[in-house]
Amino acid sequence: MRRRLRLPLAYQLVAVQLVLIMAVLVAVSAVSVEITRLGFARDEGRRVLTLAENLASNPIVRSESVDRAGAVLPAAVTTLQALTGIDLVMITDLSGKVIAGTDTLLVDEALPWPELAARPDRSHSGAIELRGTSYLVAAVPVLSDPDQGDPVRQLGIAVVGQQSPTRLESLASAAPALLTYLGAALLLGVAGSLLLARWIKRGTLGLEPAEIAALAEQREAIFAGIAEGVVALDTHHRITVANAPAIALLSLPADPVGASLDELAIAGRLRDVLTGVDGVEPDAVVIRSGRVLVLNRMPVSRAGQTLGSVTTLRDRTPLAELERELGAFQGTTDLLRAQAHEFANQLHTISGLVQIGDYEEVVTYVHTLVASRAAVDLTVAQRVRDSSVAALLVAKSAQAAERRVELKVGPGTALEALEPRSSFDVATVVGNLVQNGMDAVTSAPTTSAPPDGPIGWVEVDVRQTDDVVEVVVRDSGPGVATTIATEVFEHGFTTKAARDGERGIGLALIRRICRTRGGDVEVRESATGAEFAAWMTVQQAPERGRS
Repeated sequence: MRRRLRLPLAYQLVAVQLVLIMAVLVAVSAVSVEITRLGFARDEGRRVLTLAENLASNPIVRSESVDRAGAVLPAAVTTLQALTGIDLVMITDLSGKVIAGTDTLLVDEALPWPELAARPDRSHSGAIELRGTSYLVAAVPVLSDPDQGDPVRQLGIAVVGQQSPTRLESLASAAPALLTYLGAALLLGVAGSLLLARWIKRGTLGLEPAEIAALAEQREAIFAGIAEGVVALDTHHRITVANAPAIALLSLPADPVGASLDELAIAGRLRDVLTGVDGVEPDAVVIRSGRVLVLNRMPVSRAGQTLGSVTTLRDRTPLAELERELGAFQGTTDLLRAQAHEFANQLHTISGLVQIGDYEEVVTYVHTLVASRAAVDLTVAQRVRDSSVAALLVAKSAQAAERRVELKVGPGTALEALEPRSSFDVATVVGNLVQNGMDAVTSAPTTSAPPDGPIGWVEVDVRQTDDVVEVVVRDSGPGVATTIATEVFEHGFTTKAARDGERGIGLALIRRICRTRGGDVEVRESATGAEFAAWMTVQQAPERGRS
């Protein structure tokens, strides 16, 4: 396809300016012509009326009736024309027939002037057309001289006229002034257009309107084809660009452009990342409307001046679900490794006792191990009937023992068998909270702990009331500061709390699981350490033998 020829912006503005100037010139010319004609009618009307009165008052014309004046009247009208330069001078009888006049072709002809024929005894002024020429004329009655003793009577009519200029003649008379104004307007218009074009191009980075339109079309096409969300903010934190994926991921209105973050109720960590409060953080994780979003913010500046920022968004929710499931398998692997390590230590102890021949101590040691393991298994098995959660607690106890942490099962623990998905979610919540508790205990300073004894404890309570399961985990760690008690659930994997060694990793997903099941998770006040409570709605496992 051939590209359509487009003039530069400066030429377009000059062309538009010239068209406007020509339009204004035509309008001004028309107005000038009408003003000139009105001025002519006003000024020349008074002049011809005055001359007609002078002619009517001439003693020669008033000496006797115009019908018997003979050669006197032609001399009078010719003299008046010669003295004043007027175009037309005539004397008519009372019927309007020309008796004498400067135009001999009109002699003995009646003037086509209805008003004069209707009222010959009154003065008249107006425009008439004689042989194709328009005249502005005035008529004054000629009255006899009262000094002769006769009564005053009308002797005839004195008519004086001036040829009216045509519109073209009026335009020609105004042409010098109009041309002067046109030249000045053209110079100012062209100069102003060029300056305006230069100013506009400076504001558009030197781009022509066609190039700007092409860039806008390309931008829309690019944003429509990007699977990731894109949000652009100006320096006042107002949205300037938001494509469809960004609107869907952030749950924004259909047209958020122009709205500020405050108007859209965007607060917390999401606002901090979008505005860059904590600096440029790559792959910042934010929880929004139950989705795990990864945000990357890039400031935009030009010539050292900040223009705003552009943030890309990726939906990591499916990947987070997969990570959670992989985390469960990884946790199982760690638990098996801990149990294998504990079992290897016990076998080494037994092997050493056998080698030194202390068989009675071997028997006593084995009986103690069996009793201890049976006590733990029996306690968990009696209170937790869901096999997945029970196995998790037993394995966690081995892992806790390896890390010198005492894992306690609360006396109020009671859980029935759950359907697989509910069991998996409860086990995930329990495993994460217990793991966080053990991490907190092992990260705290242990100055008063015995060399071989536990350095702290973690207590877990799992209670079930009808279809609601509540998980409460307490520990003897340093606790959670009240200033970040809420933030640990908002910041997700990359919270400042988590980076400083406190709780926070996985808590956002725990909250998501709980809220998906109609529950929630919170931090409760505790005299020692921290206490997390989570609750959710679950489904019971179908009874065996029932379809």
